Amino acid sequence: MFKLAVLASGSGTNLQAIIDKLHVGGVGAAGRGVDGTTGDYGLAGAAEDGGAAGASPAEAAALAEAAAPIEVALVVSDNASAPALQRAAAAGIPIVVHRMADYASREEHDLAMAAAIEDAGANLVIMAGYMHLLSAAFLARFPWRVINLHPALLPAFPGTTSIADAIGYGVKVTGVTVHFVDAGMDTGPVICQEPVRVGDEDSAESLAVRIHALEHELLPRAIELIASGKVTPPATGSRTVRVKRDS
Repeated sequence: MFKLAVLASGSGTNLQAIIDKLHVGGVGAAGRGVDGTTGDYGLAGAAEDGGAAGASPAEAAALAEAAAPIEVALVVSDNASAPALQRAAAAGIPIVVHRMADYASREEHDLAMAAAIEDAGANLVIMAGYMHLLSAAFLARFPWRVINLHPALLPAFPGTTSIADAIGYGVKVTGVTVHFVDAGMDTGPVICQEPVRVGDEDSAESLAVRIHALEHELLPRAIELIASGKVTPPATGSRTVRVKRDS
C-alpha cells in the first residue's frame, strides 16, 4: 500500500479528486493499480534497478507488475471547519486538526503535524490547498516526499494570487504545476506542468474554472508517477526532476 497524507486548509476539491481517482475504495480506483517500483518512497525497489535486494531478473519483473494500491491514510488541516475534513470523513479517512494558534511556534506546530503523518505511515505528503509554508524542520523529516500543486507555470506567478496575476499581466498561456516543496514559496523543483491558454475575454473567474479542472487531473497523475517509482528527485546541485513516462 502506498500511503498519502494530504494537507488541506479549505474546500478540498483537489483532495476529492485524489479520493475519487486514486484512493482505495474511491470512485475511480476500482481495478486501478500502479507498479510496485517506488524507489525511495517506502515500498519495493525499482525493477529497472534490480528490484528487491537479491531478486532475480524474473522476480524483479514480477515485482514491477504487482499492484501497489494507493490509500489516503490521513488528512491534516489547520482549520477545524475546513470542508476538506468533511470530504475525508465521508470517505472514511482519518483526520486530524493542528491549529496554528494552539502552538507556541510554527516549528512546534509542524513537528506535531509531522509526528501524526509518520504515525499514519505516509509515503508521500501532498499540499492540496494548504495555506501555510512548511518549516525546514518539517521538510527535513520528509526529504523529497512533500509535493505541492500550483495554478500557474512556475516560476511565473508564485504566491496566492497567481490566476489574477496571469490575467493582469496579459499572458496568453498559463497552466498548472506540481512540484517538490522546499523552504521557499513555490520555489521547489518542478515535477510536471501542463499549459492552459488564456483567452482575450477571460476573467480570473473563467480562467480559474479551467485551471482547477486541470489541477484535478494533473495532481493524481503526478501522485501515480511517484507511487510507481517513475519520478527521480534532483541530484545534488541540480533542479532537474526526471520523470519516466510510459511510451
